[in-house]
Amino acid sequence: MLWRSARFENDGSIGSPASNRSSIPTSGGQPEPQVKLHVRGVSKAYGAAMVLKPIELKVVAGELLAILGPSGSGKTTLLQLICGLVEPSGGQLIIDGRDETSNPANKRDIGVVFQNYALFPHLTVKENIAFPLQMRRTPAAEISIKTEAALAMVGLSGFANRFPRDLSGGQQQRVALARCFVYRPSLILMDEPLSALDKKLRDSMRIEIKRLHRETGATIIFVTHDQEEALALADRICLMNDGEIEQLGKPDDIYERPANIFVADFIGTSNLIHGVITAQGCLDTADGNLPLPDDCEAQAGQSAALVVRPEKLMLCNRDDALLAGCVEESIYAGSETRLLVRLGSDTVMTVRRGAGLPAVAIGEDVFIRWDRNHARTLGSNSSASAT
Repeated sequence: MLWRSARFENDGSIGSPASNRSSIPTSGGQPEPQVKLHVRGVSKAYGAAMVLKPIELKVVAGELLAILGPSGSGKTTLLQLICGLVEPSGGQLIIDGRDETSNPANKRDIGVVFQNYALFPHLTVKENIAFPLQMRRTPAAEISIKTEAALAMVGLSGFANRFPRDLSGGQQQRVALARCFVYRPSLILMDEPLSALDKKLRDSMRIEIKRLHRETGATIIFVTHDQEEALALADRICLMNDGEIEQLGKPDDIYERPANIFVADFIGTSNLIHGVITAQGCLDTADGNLPLPDDCEAQAGQSAALVVRPEKLMLCNRDDALLAGCVEESIYAGSETRLLVRLGSDTVMTVRRGAGLPAVAIGEDVFIRWDRNHARTLGSNSSASAT
């Protein structure tokens, strides 16, 4: 991967982390993160169709927030509202403490990295990167310094005089990133910028964006439908569905402690086993009574679902088993093998087994167990029944 690490000081080139990751001291002396963007009750309706219900969201200065969700969840509408391409039906957009709700897009000091790069084909790489500085009437000498710094930052110093048509997809995306970072916008929005790349290049670009974010301390909102991308990149994830926020939190919190069944099913692979809570503190399912985690707060008689991640499941002998089934499929993935195990109730469980463990044949009967505190209980109404 082409990458040249550079330390950017406050010399008028590219912003340093110290200049962007600011804090506000609280009365107790502890620094409180500065809010860069406050989406205050913003909504969007097209006629009678409410595509975005009133949203309350705060983005902290210097963080990378991933907005994740399925198609039609409202994530792209939210992005368009933030950057000013769409007018909200209600609410306010506060950026750096200023109400920007009525300001046009070109007045909001927001940079956007698009999915299709949006480079000028008739301009060289250096000219593409310099363009936003020229539009801001930056002095020529300063443009040269900032453009060279941006080229070095994305590892393209030797490509300054090439045209976009002479670059690979990954190189074009890096030019788009440099063009956005070069003028130090208050907020950077990325609209599924990696979706057009192949998997290997996408993985490489994730690392580049993560390092670029860390190097500059920029505030970035990254819109994606790819859960793996969100987990790999984000400081926090805002998971949306049906025009509202389902859960907002750190990637490990959302993965390990999903707030509801939608989150558990959407983020990663989950095994969901439905049943009813018994007076004995078990979940009565079609495949037998299963133990509940110690922090389960559901009451006897309530319908619930037990969520167990595939990596938490272990094959065992019959005496230690919680479930029994038959291996329906075995999927080799290099570092692991995924087994699809069909239970007697016809439920299919996914079991991840690390490399080096004994092979399991398709059609073989197996027995499954897990540590009960590695599971999570969620109510059938999709709200969490355990914290």
